[in-house]
Amino acid sequence: MRGDFTMKPYNKNLKQPSRELRKNMTDAELLLWSRLRKKQVKGVQFYRQKPLGNYIVDFYCPAANLIVEVDGGQHYTDEGKTKDRERDNYLASLDLKVLRFSNSDVLKEIDAVLQMILGNVEVRDWKKSP
Repeated sequence: MRGDFTMKPYNKNLKQPSRELRKNMTDAELLLWSRLRKKQVKGVQFYRQKPLGNYIVDFYCPAANLIVEVDGGQHYTDEGKTKDRERDNYLASLDLKVLRFSNSDVLKEIDAVLQMILGNVEVRDWKKSP
């Protein structure tokens, strides 16, 4: 059995903002999405710009309880790091693992990023197997 399919908290007020984010993805997010969509990684579904609780995550794989974030420069400020830590702690409380990559990592090292994601999908899948 893959993943923990218990419903994660959903904030309906984030539905429209998540749609806007899907329309305005960064180059790095678009590149990664082109490699995650249509179950290209281990046959598991990823969703983009998915509301979870009071946050919108870049990519979410429910089968592996995995979040993938693609971070721009604002995430590397003191304030950005603090907000990301709070967000990651909240997501961890939902039994979700967060992987973070910089825009540069995705644009310059897409194969390495995908290998890291694949490795985490396999590890999370293994932990959930009977």
